[in-house]
Formats: sequence, structure tokens, C-alpha cells
Amino acid sequence: MTSEVGDLSPRHEARRGWWIAGTVIRVVLLLILLFGGLLVVTAMAPTPRTLPDFQSALKAGRVSVVVYRMSQPDVFGPVEPPPMDEPPPVTDTPPENLVVPRGKPGEVRGLTWAEGPLVWHRIIPGPIRDGKDVYTFARLSADTAPSGVRVTEEITANQTLWYAAWPFEIPSLLGMWWIGAAWVLTLLIMLGSTPWLANRWAWFWLFGVGQLGAIAFLILEPRPLWYRYDRRPRQRGRIWGGLGCLMSVATSLVAGGIALALGALLSRVLP
Repeated sequence: MTSEVGDLSPRHEARRGWWIAGTVIRVVLLLILLFGGLLVVTAMAPTPRTLPDFQSALKAGRVSVVVYRMSQPDVFGPVEPPPMDEPPPVTDTPPENLVVPRGKPGEVRGLTWAEGPLVWHRIIPGPIRDGKDVYTFARLSADTAPSGVRVTEEITANQTLWYAAWPFEIPSLLGMWWIGAAWVLTLLIMLGSTPWLANRWAWFWLFGVGQLGAIAFLILEPRPLWYRYDRRPRQRGRIWGGLGCLMSVATSLVAGGIALALGALLSRVLP
């Protein structure tokens, strides 16, 4: 009888209320990050289209964002001239210090666009033509100006390996900044809590290099999401920082493989 009265105490009900509120916040953050991951996966495997397809989609108002890649200018590096008393060598191979031209100035050689957050298309990279001439940035600007869609240049910088960039790149490109905010909030929750499965340093590596640490944290900490309120995890030794660092490398490889496979599958299913 005493235990039943204790179960109905205001302190017990307050703790239960905090648990319910915390669980709701975890579920909301988890759903946001899963949706952000789906955005990134679909953007990794755009379906091939042609320039007329792109122009038709623009006229129909289906395009939400355009990502283009410009050609490199026709710039030649310094080449030492041969001596005057010797004829120039005849060869089909350009000198090592010669930069081979990769397109006309202003030519667009890569074009990707989104028709909604989960539908991405691209024109196979290379010279883009439609019978008139090469497709230039001036023509791209003229085509997109009436629709007012966002046009941005593709960034070809090397990807950083020590932090998870996926919640911020594609979602921000689509105007969904709140996905990155959900990742940052999850990181702050991890830093301010006492995890039971791994210590903060291990989770820090899994959040960054591991790519999927924020999603795993929301599912597993401070107790697995499927546990009832009155069920607590069994006490065990927590994963330490060094082991978490090694695990983060493995999980990043697994995450990359899953993303590529899922993206290829979705590119066949989605229009």
C-alpha cells in the first residue's frame, strides 16, 4: 500500500512528466535528423536528365534550387620554348606543365537541380549543348531569372572528415536550416548530460567523424528510446574516448556505404 501511495506522489509524477517531455523532444529531434539524412541521400544520386528537361521544368515552376559547375578557363601554364637551332618536338602528349583547356570561359559543364526536397536531377557532366551552342552561365541566368529560383555554384572543396557536414549543406541549400539547428541542439544535450553507454568524448567522435552519432544518441541515451519509464538500463562500463574514436571511423564508412546504396535505390523509385 505504501508503494502505491509513493507511486502517486507529486515528486514521482513530476519525474514522469519530465521523462515524457524529454522523450517527446528526443523523438522530434530524431525525426528531423532522419528527414535531413533522407534529403542528403536523395541528393547524392540524382537521376539523369537533358537540358530541354531542365528548361521545361523551369517553365513549369517545378525547380526549387539549381547547382551549377563552371568550366575552367583556357589558361596555359609556362612552357619553355625550345632552342632556336632545334625544331620543336612533335608529340601528341601535352607537356607536364601545360594546363589542358577544359572548356570555354563561362561554359556550364555541370548542372544539378531539385524538383522538391526529395527529387534531384542532373545533366551528365561535360559540354552541355542544345543545338545552339554551349550552355553558358549567361544563358543559365536568363533561363532562371523569370522563375526566381535559387542558383548557386557547386563547391568542389575537399570534404572535412572531422565533423558531420551533412545536416548543414543540402538542408541549408533547400532553406531547411532547422535540420542543422536540431543537430546542434542534440550536441548540446549530449554535452550537458551524463550518458550511460559511452562517455562524452566517445560520443563527440561519433557525432563528428562517425556522422551518425547524433541519431544514435537520440535513440540510445540516456536510456534506449523503447524503454518504459520504470525500466532503467543495466549498469555497465562506458565506452571510452579512444574506442569511440576508432568506432567513429568504422561507422563513417558504414554510413557512406548505406547512403550510396540507399541513394541508388531511391533514384530508381522516385520520379
